[in-house]
Amino acid sequence: MEHHRTRPRQHGQRRGAPRPPLPPQAGRRPAAERRPAPGGSRPAAAAGPRQPSGPRLTGLGGGLFCVTAMFLLGFLDDLLFGASLTGYGVLSLPVCALTALWVRGSDLLTAPVVVPIAFAAGLLTVADDGGGGFLGGVMGLVTALSTQAGWLYGGTLVAGLITVVRRIRMIRRRRRG
Repeated sequence: MEHHRTRPRQHGQRRGAPRPPLPPQAGRRPAAERRPAPGGSRPAAAAGPRQPSGPRLTGLGGGLFCVTAMFLLGFLDDLLFGASLTGYGVLSLPVCALTALWVRGSDLLTAPVVVPIAFAAGLLTVADDGGGGFLGGVMGLVTALSTQAGWLYGGTLVAGLITVVRRIRMIRRRRRG
């Protein structure tokens, strides 16, 4: 029985074969000509603009951070302030800002999307259920969302503004470099 190849043959160099030198227009020097910078690191001028310190979260990680933080702040608000909706709204603003600051550049647009979802998820812990079971909880959540819409929109606005400013700075940096 004859077996046919399922992969086309790859014409080129095999692993371990010496590479031909790069042409001068490649802009790279061969490894023998490279010299390490004094002190073992690159000079500050060659390092480029400093990136802000802090964690860099993916879109999913930013969403999980925001939902978890809002849920925990809801429990904290329930313990300390007796489920004050205004206290929860005030506590939500720094979380919205941190989410927008910590999400990485390629996932910037997720921050203003996850903030309202996280606000609603955390509101489950402080919304009054009225003792009516599941439907009472849903009514309490809807009521809390409608009465606290200002905090919801404010947090979304904070995350949106930070996202827009970061995006503009990224575009300007790309055009310069």
